[in-house]
Amino acid sequence: MKTQALARFRDKLARNDSVHGLWVTLESATITEMAVALGLDWVVIDAEHGHLDWKEINEHIRAGLRSDTVVLVRLAERSTTLTKRALDIGADGVVIPWVETAEQIEETLRDCHYPPEGRRGIGGERATVWGQCFAEHAAEANGHVMVVPVIESVSATPHISEMCKVDGIDVFFFGPADFSSTAGFRGQWEGPGVAEQILEMKETITTSGKHCGLITTSIKDLQQRHDQGFRMLGLGADTGLLLRSMHQSLQAVNSDRMPATSLDSADGKVVREPLPQPPKYMQPDRDEVITNLGDGPTIEIQSGVDFTALAGEFNTSRNLTTGIATLQPGAFLDCHTHPCSEAITVLEGEVEFIVEGRVYHLKPLDNIVIPRWLPHATRNPDLENIARLHNAFGMSSPTRELITQDFTPVQMPDDSDGVSGYERVTRFQTAKRTFGVGPGAEFIDFFNDELVPGIEMSGGFGRFQPGGRLPSHLHDFDESICIIDGAASCLVEGRPYSLANCTTAMIPRGRVHYFVNESEATMDMIWVYAGPMPERIVIEESYVDSSSKSGSQSHE
Repeated sequence: MKTQALARFRDKLARNDSVHGLWVTLESATITEMAVALGLDWVVIDAEHGHLDWKEINEHIRAGLRSDTVVLVRLAERSTTLTKRALDIGADGVVIPWVETAEQIEETLRDCHYPPEGRRGIGGERATVWGQCFAEHAAEANGHVMVVPVIESVSATPHISEMCKVDGIDVFFFGPADFSSTAGFRGQWEGPGVAEQILEMKETITTSGKHCGLITTSIKDLQQRHDQGFRMLGLGADTGLLLRSMHQSLQAVNSDRMPATSLDSADGKVVREPLPQPPKYMQPDRDEVITNLGDGPTIEIQSGVDFTALAGEFNTSRNLTTGIATLQPGAFLDCHTHPCSEAITVLEGEVEFIVEGRVYHLKPLDNIVIPRWLPHATRNPDLENIARLHNAFGMSSPTRELITQDFTPVQMPDDSDGVSGYERVTRFQTAKRTFGVGPGAEFIDFFNDELVPGIEMSGGFGRFQPGGRLPSHLHDFDESICIIDGAASCLVEGRPYSLANCTTAMIPRGRVHYFVNESEATMDMIWVYAGPMPERIVIEESYVDSSSKSGSQSHE
């Protein structure tokens, strides 16, 4: 146990300074050595998730010896046996998962303290210098050992005040992903309402004189969490930081991609070189459907607001609905929620979106993404002109539920990009462009699982210069491509189509296709995938040529 490092850690918190650290999940103790060399205040060795065994945990603890870096071990569960073992081999403290009550904290403290205060046995390991310093270690350990409970369940919420009253705890850690899961938003980092709940608990904890911590997801998030008052700030996990750096480098050379989530054989799911033909596992069971604006079903959502479907259950689309909403001058769409995420791109006019009272003013080609069950409303503030929107839902047949709760209006800044964990706003004029996906084409990612964790779909904007095109490819999910400006030629396994004026191609899973701009003007599209990441499998052009059929179908 490094008493000086622990004292330094606590002194910084007492001054309301941040303590920065790293979450360690990989085997190499060099990772902890690097954290120590950079002067990080703490590392947590994760023995709950992942594959670290006790030999590897021991090596990480050894790498942190004789330094100012506090080394903690996150245990797999509240356990007297596991706690003894981590502390005996020299950990400066333990991180305890899934703590929900004051009684559980008291039990954990007993595991960490020698009698008579606790029930920790004295072992002849590193902590006592292999038995040479029994008396010295026993005299100082109870007063220095660090115990960090993790709040990661909604069941803990009503007990936070009582938990704060337990002596011996300096800092509480939050697990947003598990907390979201217990709140009904499995797979989201901070589902609707979760960020607000965590901030409320943080206020209760800091008011009691204790501190809060969590893992941050980016540099921007690190800065935001500091401003919110979190003080034990994780820069990230070793794997996450490595992947983040690799993605940034690959993006710089237009070679970034996302891996497949399945642990099955890749069999073409993630490839770099074009395949000679589609993978056998991805045989399509439906044909493509080309839908002109007005050919799909139109419904009046409420007075002054119509929705015309372009893809959905009516044309065999799975897990995806897209269409055009028209708001008459001054029209207002009442506050409501959906059981799926919704993405809205302004095509014409300027529109106000109100999300739990937060008012965003969006202009043409701006986009807003609303996660499932998040209350929102829409207004066309123009009393003379209509507004048109491209809407996408992560369901084949979406429903809505009206909300009567009143929210206090808060006008959001014109450059606001939304609220982390809630809605996401992309401003077209300042959005990041991606090039290199295809010659003469540029793209903006509006939403995907990286930008909006837990979302069911992905999508964005594409602009094709004259002659611009994509390679022949297919997807492991359905997609909707709406041509919002100019004209596009689309070839689906040799079947050619011409699209313009919001005509939409619904391309089912497994169909090989590509888009090309054969006109002399630019062409713009809104694309939406029924999958959380924009993954594609490129197919050799020879396959498309061999299946090509004569004749062209116009849908202008």
